[in-house]
Amino acid sequence: MANSSSTNDKQSNPQGNSGNFTHDPSEFAGNMAKAAEKCQLIMQEFLSRQALDATNTPVDPLNIGNAFAELFTRLMSDPVGIVEKQFNLWQDYMFLWQKTTQKLLGEEQEPVITPDSRDKRFKDAAWEQNAVFDFLKQSYLLSARWMQQSVSGVEGLESHDARKIDFYTRQFIDAMSPSNFLMTNPEVLKATIDSNGENLVKGLENLLEDIERGKGSLRISMTDNTAFTVGKNLAITKGKVIFRNDLMELIQYEATTKEVFKTPVLVMPAWINKYYILDLQPENSCVKWLIDQGHTVFVISWVNPDESLSKKGFDNYMMEGPLAALDAIEKATGEKETSVFAYCLGGTLLSITLAWLHAKKQQHRVKSATYLTTMIDFSEAGELSVFIDEEQLKLLETRMSQQGYLEGSEMAMTFNMLRANDLIWSFVVNNYLLGKDPFPFDLLYWNSDSTRMPATMHSFYLRNMYQSNKLIKPGELNIGGVPIDLRTITTPTYMLSTREDHIAPWKSTYAATQIFSSDIRFVLAASGHIAGVINPPSKQKYCHWINDNLPKSADEWLANAKEYPGSWWPDWIKWQMQFAGEKVAARKIGEGKLKPIEDAPGSYVRVIV
Repeated sequence: MANSSSTNDKQSNPQGNSGNFTHDPSEFAGNMAKAAEKCQLIMQEFLSRQALDATNTPVDPLNIGNAFAELFTRLMSDPVGIVEKQFNLWQDYMFLWQKTTQKLLGEEQEPVITPDSRDKRFKDAAWEQNAVFDFLKQSYLLSARWMQQSVSGVEGLESHDARKIDFYTRQFIDAMSPSNFLMTNPEVLKATIDSNGENLVKGLENLLEDIERGKGSLRISMTDNTAFTVGKNLAITKGKVIFRNDLMELIQYEATTKEVFKTPVLVMPAWINKYYILDLQPENSCVKWLIDQGHTVFVISWVNPDESLSKKGFDNYMMEGPLAALDAIEKATGEKETSVFAYCLGGTLLSITLAWLHAKKQQHRVKSATYLTTMIDFSEAGELSVFIDEEQLKLLETRMSQQGYLEGSEMAMTFNMLRANDLIWSFVVNNYLLGKDPFPFDLLYWNSDSTRMPATMHSFYLRNMYQSNKLIKPGELNIGGVPIDLRTITTPTYMLSTREDHIAPWKSTYAATQIFSSDIRFVLAASGHIAGVINPPSKQKYCHWINDNLPKSADEWLANAKEYPGSWWPDWIKWQMQFAGEKVAARKIGEGKLKPIEDAPGSYVRVIV
């Protein structure tokens, strides 16, 4: 875009540029008529699928009203504080208006407030160059700061209410950003003028398709869903399904080396999403990388449950998951010891399994245990705890009892709300306002390929882990007829957490280092719950921190940790070598007692919600 030739040009052009827009009034009017038709179709589609008895719908299903009512009561008890905050906001506005007036007169001005350097909403040059849009941006940021400061630190609020208020205030603030609206987003305005409104027509078509795809609920497309197919360009590492039960398929992968380490590796992902986050494409497949390092790799591919599995509980997931997998691996390889590599909720289940095995005097079956971004102590569960209170749990359990499971889309929306600007509003702007198709991205395709949760298991998990935190209380959690005591675990342990994790906050995951009785190596990676884990060495991205000491305080651990560049994967390989055993001839699938059932990635992973 060309630079504007004068201040007047900047003021008259919403982009602050002198480009002349081609505007055909008849074409623009025609596109607006098409947009109106699309709006009508969208409303008809929405209303036809929302024919619910309003009397059966809770007025406040998230129980937000009571929390905010308590907030306002506390605020009104300090009228002086309210007046002071409002006066400060008024002063900020006046200061901003003075600077904006001077900027309109052509003077250079330092901003009153600037967005965070990681905030992508205001990256378009007009947000800074054009005085009007710069004023909109800064006034929004000032209001956002004022709202957050007003609701935070209010004395007397119960901690859960305070956390909920803070979370939903930020949801409101994010939703009200000027970048989310046609008339206050310079990039959208320019696209509308340039295309004579075609972007809005295309955006409404995208919106209608997403509502249809969500069967009446908005299911925002985050990637080009036609660009990927599981088994064709995702999850394509060669292997066979060698075992199957109601809850999982066990995949054994073909060796790529002439010799392999004697100890097999079992990869146990979470069942909240599908396993192929660990086997996306060859260049970022953790599974393939492990195989190429000489490991015999097995992966649990969890079923995408329907109503027939509604009664499956945590006991079933342990018995029919890792314990069944260990039995199958012994039949396939003859090895009685296996190293287990578990991700997220899979790691939580691994800790329970190890405590169960120790109680049964079978701890030798797991030679080493790896936990990736795993919650063990749920006392500080981060923002996910906002969704866990008695009212919300009862509503969720009522919904699950009607169909036998929790819809995968509901779980996906919960996680997306933790990063609303990146995972919701950026796509609203791109898909519906700019009318663009989302970019093909394997990780976001996986993120949208959600799975259901069986009612019995999910209720048990939320109540006993998130609500009551029974897992760290010796003997209070009974799984498979055994009181679980994590203090008995002596299995050598590798823990990987990520510094920007919104799902399993790293300081909360670190707490497990003070619970187990095993030798523990704790490593902290940069980035978040997914990108920090799926970080192949070849990309040379991010960094990680290591400290061989494990003080009680996570902050103290980090303060004395050494930073290393790049991926944590090579560090894990070095650690795992002490448990890998000697080299043996590469194993062939089917040479043991279990014969192949079908090619990887199997059938369970292909089930679409």
